[in-house]
Amino acid sequence: MAQPDIAGPGAQILGAVPPSNLKKNTEFAFHSGTSMATPHIAGIVALLKSLHPHWSPAAIKSAIVTTGWTTDPSGEPIFAEGDQTKLADPFDFGGGIVNPNRAADPGLVYDMGTADYIHYLCTLGYNNSAIFQFTEQSIRCPTGEHSILDLNLPSITIPSLQNSTSLTRNVTNVGAVNSTYKASIISPAGITITVNPDTLIFDSTIKTVTFSVTVSSIHQVNTGYSFGSLTWIDGVHAVRSPISVRTMIEESYANDS
Repeated sequence: MAQPDIAGPGAQILGAVPPSNLKKNTEFAFHSGTSMATPHIAGIVALLKSLHPHWSPAAIKSAIVTTGWTTDPSGEPIFAEGDQTKLADPFDFGGGIVNPNRAADPGLVYDMGTADYIHYLCTLGYNNSAIFQFTEQSIRCPTGEHSILDLNLPSITIPSLQNSTSLTRNVTNVGAVNSTYKASIISPAGITITVNPDTLIFDSTIKTVTFSVTVSSIHQVNTGYSFGSLTWIDGVHAVRSPISVRTMIEESYANDS
């Protein structure tokens, strides 16, 4: 199941309509949907790029995802509307509802460059010649086993947790030079999560820190997805990554049909 990155304003948005769709002799109408939310996110991305011209696309995405609202602005829960109304989870809104002001000063970002994406293609099984078609550069995939879970995304999803699993992330400080962040973990139901180290210290020489996340399950049967979060807190910023985990003790053949 795909997890969205972020939710944006997309319900009953007033916008211009083409002449063929005019109703009641007006040039504007209210519409809802992803096509209404996307321009809001794109505009926020443009503003962030103007504030931080040296940020990569991955850094901008991280800033947006890790600073979203997980409640509405008044502190009330967010509900997802569908066949049945339910409490929203990361599969509904990703990191939450976009919060442009907080995204402008996220504190930490999960950054990536070209080498990270190439490494990801290697872990997916693409060989050197196939990757060359994308990069037009000579590429040699690293030897040994590597996990796709190590892609430096600002979220963590484990779709088939069987044994204790560890993954790595690195964060880059874009806030105050001398900063200390402590981990705050909300574990999904039946899941144990540990972070090492659980304190990140940045200064004038240490800009990026790598940490590991170990995830294990106490479930003895297959489960659906459950949700939690990992948040790095320094007293000013709260850099929150949504976590989605599904325990799969045995292979489910029902899903193969």
